[in-house]
Amino acid sequence: MAKAVDVSIERMRFTHLRQVSEIERRSFSNVWPFGAFFSELFNRRAYYIVAAVGDKVVGFAGMWVVNEEAHITTIAVDPDWRGRKIGERLFLHLLKEARKRGAEYAILEVRVSNIIAQNLYHKYNFKIVHTRREYYSDNKEDAFVMRLDNLQSRECGEMLDAFQKQIEEFSS
Repeated sequence: MAKAVDVSIERMRFTHLRQVSEIERRSFSNVWPFGAFFSELFNRRAYYIVAAVGDKVVGFAGMWVVNEEAHITTIAVDPDWRGRKIGERLFLHLLKEARKRGAEYAILEVRVSNIIAQNLYHKYNFKIVHTRREYYSDNKEDAFVMRLDNLQSRECGEMLDAFQKQIEEFSS
């Protein structure tokens, strides 16, 4: 595993978008256009964050919180920075923010072939609830819909706090 680094998590701003778009391009075959990220900065239901090492954006993530649902829309880590728990830090931050915003459950789509991401989601007690056939337009790959219920429960809060502690220990 790669060495831990001092990573800060902060709200995505316009000044981050060029680096976010580059990470998007390097991470996915089906990329969001620059304008999509720009418009999310003004969407009051959206919450987008970046992971930064100094001034360098090394990852980003986002979600929409609508009523009781937190829909995680994207998570990406620069390929050169993977293996340092940056994706997990971003994911955990989103889940904690979803709790603050009153979401009862979290949901996301993940490629059937993306075992690394699925393992992270399973670690956080997400369950596969559905398969969306030919969901990804680039290659017609299926997506698993994964869901975490009881986001507001004491048990979920304790789980997130325990994972936060593990990440902090990893980073020190």
